[in-house]
Amino acid sequence: MTLDHRQQHFGNIRGALSVVIYPLQQLVNIPVNLGLWVTGSFTDRAELLEENTNLRMQQTILKTQLQKFSAIEAENSRLRELFKASKRISDRVLIGEILAVALDRFTRQIVINKGSNFEVYNGQPILDADGVMGQVIHVGPFSSTAMLITDPNHAIPVELNRNGYRAIAIGTGKIGFLELTNIPNSADIVIGDLLVTSGLGGRFPPGYPVGKISSVDTDVSQSYAKVTVTPSANLDRGREVMLVWSEDKKEKSAEEFDAFTDKVNEATEAPIVESD
Repeated sequence: MTLDHRQQHFGNIRGALSVVIYPLQQLVNIPVNLGLWVTGSFTDRAELLEENTNLRMQQTILKTQLQKFSAIEAENSRLRELFKASKRISDRVLIGEILAVALDRFTRQIVINKGSNFEVYNGQPILDADGVMGQVIHVGPFSSTAMLITDPNHAIPVELNRNGYRAIAIGTGKIGFLELTNIPNSADIVIGDLLVTSGLGGRFPPGYPVGKISSVDTDVSQSYAKVTVTPSANLDRGREVMLVWSEDKKEKSAEEFDAFTDKVNEATEAPIVESD
């Protein structure tokens, strides 16, 4: 041991012995290594399964959030359109949200989340980013009921934006159609003409889009043409509406509009909304 420590005479012998003993060492270590490999494999598999489960859960959560973000993006887009529309309107406006839609097949009404605490009043016009939707017919403290322009009990005075021709657009009960009443066959009306509110009757301020002429059917055996209108507003889509206050609207009496609708009833025998 002293000679080996000082002069390293047995180094070669130890090297030769290690070469001979190495296979025996590997053989002895096989059970231990196999046990470690098996344990590690099961541990890694369990960790991978748990990690995979967590990743799937996170993926599901992210997909759900992505769907929500898509809905929020669409809502923001609608709100931006409303904001742009409100910038074009000189009157005071307030954005409300639709809470419910009437399910009765013979009515077209909605409930919005603004009431008398926001100074909402009966007969107040409601719009979306594209045109007139209807008017408020009942006001509560925290919510209001509005009748859409397609309700069969609703009528709105309109005029052709192209030539100023005046008419009355009444609801048909169908969400995408209005009709013009008492239109002579010789009237200067063509498909595609834009209808806007005329302001007659004192209820709707003038100049707001109502719809476009979609068909004009004339019959020589009849005195009047059948004219249908496609509303400009998205009456069956979206959740936001704009309530409009005209600068002089509250100073006008509701009797002015009621007298106007009475005259229309007498001329057309069509029921017209009586909001006040």
